[in-house]
Amino acid sequence: MAFMGQDSGIAGNPRQLLLELAALHQLSELLPLTVQRLSESPTTALARIWLNQPPEADDCSNCRLSNECSQRERCLHLVASAGRSVSDPYANWGRLDGAFRRFPIGVRKVGQIAASGQSLEIADVHLDHGWSAHPDWLAMERITSFVGHPLVHRGEVLGVLGLFARTYPGESCFEWLRMIADHLAAAIANARALEEIEALKQRLELENEYLREEVTQAAAFGELIGRSHALQAVTRQIELVAPTNSAVLILGESGTGKEVVAREIHRRSQRSNRPLIKVNCAAVPRELYESEFFGHAKGAFTGALRDRAGRFELADGGTLFLDEIGEIPLDLQAKLLRVLQEGEIERIGEERTRRINVRVIAATNRNLRSETEAGRFRQDLYYRLSVFPMELPPLRKRTEDIPLLAEHFLARFARQLGRPIPRLTLSNVQELQRYQWPGNVRELQHALERACIVATDGRLRFEFANDPPRRKESNSGVAITPRIMTIQEMQELEASNIQAALTESKGKIYGVDGAAARLGMKPTTLASRIKALGINS
Repeated sequence: MAFMGQDSGIAGNPRQLLLELAALHQLSELLPLTVQRLSESPTTALARIWLNQPPEADDCSNCRLSNECSQRERCLHLVASAGRSVSDPYANWGRLDGAFRRFPIGVRKVGQIAASGQSLEIADVHLDHGWSAHPDWLAMERITSFVGHPLVHRGEVLGVLGLFARTYPGESCFEWLRMIADHLAAAIANARALEEIEALKQRLELENEYLREEVTQAAAFGELIGRSHALQAVTRQIELVAPTNSAVLILGESGTGKEVVAREIHRRSQRSNRPLIKVNCAAVPRELYESEFFGHAKGAFTGALRDRAGRFELADGGTLFLDEIGEIPLDLQAKLLRVLQEGEIERIGEERTRRINVRVIAATNRNLRSETEAGRFRQDLYYRLSVFPMELPPLRKRTEDIPLLAEHFLARFARQLGRPIPRLTLSNVQELQRYQWPGNVRELQHALERACIVATDGRLRFEFANDPPRRKESNSGVAITPRIMTIQEMQELEASNIQAALTESKGKIYGVDGAAARLGMKPTTLASRIKALGINS
């Protein structure tokens, strides 16, 4: 398949090869095609391509040239090979695991081409006795010359194209090989760019799919709304821990807004430009935990119809929020601990190890310390997760925030319903503040949404799920009138209530767990009432 004269036959049909290179966009097609086309010429013995890339895990220990390697960050990897032996008809020169599958940069002729970025032509290999590690192989295969070209794209050496010939390549052939090398380098760069774009596209599709699932929950409790001392203490903790990469364990009753706090920590962190990925551990079926966390390869199990990235992989560079962490089965906690310690995952059905960089925020309404003592939660995992524990106060301990939360939710629901915002009266606020809110902010949100829906006349009426039905009339149909209390009785009732709050807070007035916070009043006001009522605190 000679071309351009008899002196250029080692390159096969270069015009056809250049056209084929322009039409291919995957390295798995480009590289084998190039060496196959070059080896089709009867004067070509062997064509090979090495690419400049980081070594794999066991490369350095198994490399025969490792003692000549001055740095272990990058080397030349054999990625394509084709040729024909004249001494052994059964020899497989397409193998990529031979003795010279790796070349350190700057070592031997191939490594020098990569280091210098300059082409190399050896017209007679027998005159350069120090060039080959196996001179007998050159003689046995009747190899007379070698041509090597760097694969350079925009000043970067991507690899080396090497060709062993059984005849001297003339000047024309040398120039054609240089042209092929230049086109191949551009094709490799384009293929890598397309692979990176495709990988980013797939990742974005996975993230978008996840975010579409989460978008309706993204503002489950709005923002951190309120001015109570309890909420201010939480905000200060967020400000302290957000800039770090430390694991955070958020504790609190159901509905207190643990996910809101996790989102706020992520928003204020250095990872805010990467996603916050949420996993509700209580909602994951036991048999799907590993797939949900670590992903799986196509065909790994029945129903695995395509490759799927796990939540850890989706959160790479960002934050993973593990809600209801106490629900993870004990036998799977060890695998989770290993990932947190090693920063590595393996998809189910895949042997490839993937490095990840994920910050973990966990949340639970359980007492994990008691769970560890009872043997239901691994102690080492508990300590790994609770580097910075935070406890969120229930809504009944921050009743002064209820008016602000109510105004926020009512405005949102009114917009959704296309109605004017219902008026929140003082009576409404007092009614909301008297209720204990066992479901916390989540229950408040639902109660307000229900009241907003039925407030067709603009008046808010609340129904609380945990309140017994209110009896407005006796069986006789006569309205029951509450007994009127004297001033003395009112003061005694107030004093009794304050005394109960002081007893519960162990005499403490100030602070998140003080009596003032429990009563929903300012500490200075409480101190004045204690003095006025003559209460012994």
